[in-house]
Amino acid sequence: MSITRSTPLTQLPGVGEARGKKLERSGLVSAGDLLGWYPRGYEDRRQIHTIREAPLDCRTCVAAMAAEHPRRSRIRKGLELVQVKVVDHTGALHLTFFNQGYVERAIKAGEEYIFFGAVEEQGRRRAMVNPIFERADKQSFTGCIMPVYRLTAGISNHLLASLARQVLPCAGELPETLPQQIRQAHQLAGAEFALKNIHFPENEEALSLARRRLAFEELFYLAVGLSCLKDRRAQRAAGWALPLRPKEEFLALLPFSPTQAQNRVMDQISADLTSGRPMDRLVQGDVGSGKTAVAAFAGWLCAKGGTQTALMAPTEVLAEQHFRSLSALLSPAGVRVGLLTGSMAAGEKKKVRAALAAGEIDFIVGTHALISDGVAFARLALIVADEQHRFGVAQRAALAAKGGADAPPHVLVMSATPIPRTLALIVYGDLDVSIIDQLPPGRTPISTYVVREDKRQRMYGFVRKQAEEGRQVYIICPAVEEGLEEALPGEGPSLDLKAVKTYAEKLQREVFPDLRLGILHGKMKPKEKEEAMSAFSSGQTQVLVATTVVEVGVDVPNASLIVIENAERFGLSQLHQLRGRVGRGQHPSHCVLITATRSREAMERLHVLASTTDGFQIAEEDLKARGPGDFFGDRQHGLPQMKLADLTGDMRLLTEAQEAARELLDRDPHLSQPEDRPVWERVRRLFADTPDIFN
Repeated sequence: MSITRSTPLTQLPGVGEARGKKLERSGLVSAGDLLGWYPRGYEDRRQIHTIREAPLDCRTCVAAMAAEHPRRSRIRKGLELVQVKVVDHTGALHLTFFNQGYVERAIKAGEEYIFFGAVEEQGRRRAMVNPIFERADKQSFTGCIMPVYRLTAGISNHLLASLARQVLPCAGELPETLPQQIRQAHQLAGAEFALKNIHFPENEEALSLARRRLAFEELFYLAVGLSCLKDRRAQRAAGWALPLRPKEEFLALLPFSPTQAQNRVMDQISADLTSGRPMDRLVQGDVGSGKTAVAAFAGWLCAKGGTQTALMAPTEVLAEQHFRSLSALLSPAGVRVGLLTGSMAAGEKKKVRAALAAGEIDFIVGTHALISDGVAFARLALIVADEQHRFGVAQRAALAAKGGADAPPHVLVMSATPIPRTLALIVYGDLDVSIIDQLPPGRTPISTYVVREDKRQRMYGFVRKQAEEGRQVYIICPAVEEGLEEALPGEGPSLDLKAVKTYAEKLQREVFPDLRLGILHGKMKPKEKEEAMSAFSSGQTQVLVATTVVEVGVDVPNASLIVIENAERFGLSQLHQLRGRVGRGQHPSHCVLITATRSREAMERLHVLASTTDGFQIAEEDLKARGPGDFFGDRQHGLPQMKLADLTGDMRLLTEAQEAARELLDRDPHLSQPEDRPVWERVRRLFADTPDIFN
């Protein structure tokens, strides 16, 4: 069968309808998709050892002959063993396979095989558990540098690697999009060579050349796209030029003195709003750094200039919280604050919409309801998006479109996810970046502990103690239902992943029958979520068992403890965000990270979190550990995600790529030359999710 880039993966041997659906969950539908699914790491399987010389406790290849026919036995329901002894001239190796019945037929006595796995010493004998194996005369996945892919539930690395090997020949079909003079000037390998060697490298040098070419390519197209984006923005109509007001008038409204960082960002915003060009600014600040006060200042400035502000929050509970705090702060200055959410009564919504259209509301706070049909503004001059990566460019554009014909509205994006500055410049390359890097004095410090499974009962006792003292507790789980989470690389499928539904029932029944437990997860209806969060906010619920849906949540000053189950499953930045749910009142606060991981690397990451509360330091560590592609999880900002470029290690390459992009655009600003059209097409595809930019 001849395979092309468009060949569906379901047509390849070993992929039926069921596996096809599992692959599709990761966006893998065609051979071309798989070519672009780069490995996340590699295993060097080139060195083959004898049984006696094989190093212990690290995965390695051993050549040996099956000394007997495999023995199959059933231990209990759901657990089956296949055992076989293999030998070479230096000794014997005892192999055990769990729930792999096919091994009984696959290994034949007297045949030579290569086994890849970790050799253990059990007393005086050597053993291996669940090794990968193949016949010595038919080596395919041993004796080579083996790719290790990001996996989805039900798909093994072995399957992905064998599929990647099958589709590799169509790498030659890919057109070369980088102009030749750029490839020559920066000594970059050809596209076909790079693709083949990123999946199955011939040696370390070939892998290095392949990686450099593909990482450069990603950074180059990104730099070209962002440059076009900024040019397009610079050519836009003039923005609202608001009259300058003395900042002291606003500061007199605040019940506290702003930090130096808040003052600096307010000055930057004031300069933007009065400049006459549309503001596009990202304000980054750790949980509790005072971003809302900065947004209030921007809204106050607009209201005093006779225009309107819209603040879009990701949940109704958060929108209500913003509405209450902004009303209390701005009403004394005569700023009229309104609220618009989906669950409001129809009559109430109608009244708010009429007031907005008539210009009787200066500062409207709402959810996605703000971008619904029927919402019109009199003079919308500023959009504030809270937690930008949960909205994305498309929703921001939809709200901006409601600004009318007077002038495009200014845009202020607030993010509580600290991002290393290098990453912020790339990910939010279309925005100016402001950083609030100080916390206001008086924030309650949060003590963080990494706890193993054997201390679980003590943790439960601590939860009870907090509840008895009148405090409230979050318990966070990685899954909604059992069996819905994939295995971690190197750890195998987890049999003890805490799932919100079953775990909450168990806690209520067996551990805390006398406490009031609530439950919150992403599969609940919006109204149910709001009710669960409101019950916790008001103190009706003592313990809230939830998924990361609480990551962007409301202030519950009475919550003093957050317990995070299977903590190794989360990124550091996400754990830091979750930790920020507590420490918002005057009570001493705690974060307990529970893990059963055997991975030293995972434990080191968790101890980083326990050792610092500096979100920017944590973000740097997270970026090193996981790379930019996973930094936000399902990021929705509309800018392309990088698969390979590592922004902590590739800063020199980034500078080179940005230089090459600048040179190209100086020579051919519209990329209209025939040799540059492929670059234009590639950039347009890359930024397909960014509306109204590349027409």
